[in-house]
This record gives sequence, C-alpha cells and structure tokens, in this order.
Amino acid sequence: MKHLLLLFLLVGITQVSIARQDSTKVYKKRVLENTEVDLLMSYYTQEGEHSPVSGGIGTESLDNITPTIVINLPLNDDDVLTIDAGLSAYTSASSSNINPFNNSGASRGGDDDDDEEEHEDEDRVSVPGEVTGSPWVASSGASRSDVLASISATYTHSSDDRNFIWGSHLSFSNEYDYSSIGFGGNLARLFNEKNTELSLKGQVYLDAWRPIYPTELHEYDRYGDNFLSSGYFEGVPVRDETGAESTGYKPIKFNPVSGKNRNSYSLSLSFSQILSKKLQASVFLDVVYQEGLLATPYHRIYFADRPNYYIGTASDIPNYTTTKNTGVYRLSDDIERLPDTRVKVPVGTRINYYINETFKLRTYYRYYFDDWGINSHTASLEIPVKLSQSLSIIPTYRFYTQTAADYFAPFESHLSTEEFYTSDYDLSDFHSNQYGIGLSYTDIFTNLKIFKLGMKNLDVRYNHYNRSDGLKANIISFGVKFILDKK
Repeated sequence: MKHLLLLFLLVGITQVSIARQDSTKVYKKRVLENTEVDLLMSYYTQEGEHSPVSGGIGTESLDNITPTIVINLPLNDDDVLTIDAGLSAYTSASSSNINPFNNSGASRGGDDDDDEEEHEDEDRVSVPGEVTGSPWVASSGASRSDVLASISATYTHSSDDRNFIWGSHLSFSNEYDYSSIGFGGNLARLFNEKNTELSLKGQVYLDAWRPIYPTELHEYDRYGDNFLSSGYFEGVPVRDETGAESTGYKPIKFNPVSGKNRNSYSLSLSFSQILSKKLQASVFLDVVYQEGLLATPYHRIYFADRPNYYIGTASDIPNYTTTKNTGVYRLSDDIERLPDTRVKVPVGTRINYYINETFKLRTYYRYYFDDWGINSHTASLEIPVKLSQSLSIIPTYRFYTQTAADYFAPFESHLSTEEFYTSDYDLSDFHSNQYGIGLSYTDIFTNLKIFKLGMKNLDVRYNHYNRSDGLKANIISFGVKFILDKK
C-alpha cells in the first residue's frame, strides 16, 4: 500500500513538472500551414500601327499566352520555399518582319558565321518576281513566334516572433535570342504589434543577347561590300525611290553590336503602416541601374538624310507608309542605338480603405523618372464589391502618361549624324487607359477537392487597354489556388 501511494505521488509530481514546462513554452503558428499550388493563365492580344521592327510604322499585331504554376511549400514552422515556373508563347506580326521577304528566316543567324554555308542556299531567292514584303503584312518567317521559358525559386525565413523576415531569390529565363539569370534577397522588420513594416529588397539580373539583325543588315555584315550580289540578295532587285533597279544601297553606318550583355541592379525600400481599423497605407522607392546593350538589335532605323531603297513591288512604293502597301519593304539604314547605361527611379504609394462589409477601396500612385528623359505618372483604382461571403466582383481602372525619351523620333525623322536613336513608341510621348473587371471566389473550407487538392480561391479578370498612339489590347487572366490536404 505504501509503495502504491508513493507511485501515485511520483506520477503526480512528474505531471506537475511537465505542466509547468509546457506553460513556459510560447505557441508558434506555422508561417504556412499547408502546401499551396497556384495555376495561372493569361491571354494577351494587341493591335497597333507603330512597329519598332519596321522603324516606327507597320502592324503590331501580337498574341501571347502564359501558363504558369506557383508552388508554396512549407519546409518547417518558419521556412517557405516558393517555386514559380512558366511559359510565354507568342506570335508576333511585328517580330515576323525581322525577315519580311520570305520564310527562310535568314536573320535568325544573328551575327554568328558558323551557319553561313548551311543557310546560304535557303536564303537565296531565285525568282525575283516572288520577292515581296510589307510592314503592314505579317511575314511567315521563323521569327514570327517564340517561347520564353522561366523558372524561379524563393526561400523565406521568419523569426520565432514573426517580426523579422528574410529571404533569397534565384531565377532563370530563356528565349531564342535572350537569356537571363537573376538573384537577390530581401529583409522585412515588423514593429508596433505588427502594425508597421519596413522592408528592403535587392535584385541583380545578368542578361545576355544573342543578337538578331534585320535581314538586309545581317547580309551586309556577312558579305561586306559585295552583299548585293551574294547570299540572299543574289538575283533580287533592289529599287530606289522611283522604283528603278539600283545598286546604291549600302548601310554604311551599321556595325554589329560590340557588347551582348545587359545587367540590371535594383534596390527597393518600402514602408507600410496600419493607420486604423479601416485604413492602411504604404510608400515605396526603387532605384534601378542598367548597363550594357539596352537597345534592341532588330529594331530598324530610317534616316531622313539618306536615300531610300526597297525590295518588292515598285507600284507600292508611293503608298509605303499606309496599309495600301502590301508588296514592298524598305531596307534599313541602321538599327536602334541607345546609351549603354540607364538610371530609373519610381516612387509611389498605396492606400487601402475598408468602407464596409460590401465595399473596399484600393488606390495606387507612382511617379517615375529616368536619365533618358522619361517622366511618367501612374494612377489606379480598384473597388472590390462583396456579393456574398464567397463571391466578389472587382472593377478596376488604370491611367498612365509619360513624356518621350530624349532619343525618340517617329519613322524617318532621325538624322545619320545623331549618336543615339530609336523609333520605338514605347519610348514616345503617350497616355493610356485601362479598364477592367474581375470576379473572385473564395472557399476558406476548400470544399471542392481534386484528389488531395482543395480549391481555396478562383480569380478571373478581363482588361481592355487603349493607348493614345493607337495601340489597343485585351487581356484575360485566370488563376486558381489549391491547398494540399495532408490527410
């Protein structure tokens, strides 16, 4: 009996000791409870009439689809690994006119000479009457479509009290003429019972071009002064402004680009504050420095002080700058040239306001300037409207305006005496409006399941974009978030 009482006493003391130890432990909630999988898809289509490939005129018709998967994987209570992988597949009438004359894709050889003999026969056109092209008509050349593949990994660690967060980032992307490697890190500190957040982020992107030139410049680079009787141009008549055959075309200012790298370095600072139960505001400042080949090697330039030469149907020459031209293409004087450094500084703010259970207000403003002469303003407004506990409709509006870069001029407005020049209307003076509507469905209980994946959120959006230079675009995006059920 005494032994039995002693046993109960020891058990009781042990339980009290364990209870005291447990009471000293601080409960720590996992940063991410379950694996999350986001499936994203967007479709973009545009029409315009200022193609930089054709020197500032011509079709800008483009279609692009971007399937993406994002996986957020909790490694333990404090650490999360995010994998983001996607494709961007496009078909572009503008890019197809890198080689507008036939479907051999001669310009895809870039400035590499290794394939000279391999492609010489296919680049040659033996029947001059069949050689036509137009900046207003898409070519069937190989450069009309491409796929960009990208993948990135982000690691994030949170402190025990969740007031300090740090992370690192690594990315890679590749398409037929361009590849990029990126890496960086971020820090965030929360204060004032998590009502205040200060964050710092740094990124580095090391990019490399595999330069592709317009066909006529590619052949000039390959064969030199004899290019009009060699390769692609052998047997192909070149015409002057009157339509008569001529041997006067020579792009004397063209030289292949000397550097093929483009490096970008960015530093971002942001401050966020919860001002009340209904109001939250944040401000941000970014500084971006770029160096290397910042121009695009297949953007044509036409000089106002140089004679004009063409390939194609002579009768279309008087109508060259209009859609009536379906059979003649003007030969380039040079490619786009831009400074090899650029500093970009955007600064802005976000303000979110909870009006009531039905309406919320999200606003955004950004001012931007750079040392190329561009100044811009961006303002957007989003008003989510809660239709039920799970369903919301989200109307949006975005306004943008910018001044032109110092080096921009429209088609055939640059002079050959200039050092830098571009006719890319993305660097012109313009303003734009974007109107959108979205539908968001949320199920916090993830009742709909596919295998072990429960759907948490479904988001569908449509946006219409209209730019003052005539560019119009439509964007449809779709996203669904799944939570992995551990059971």
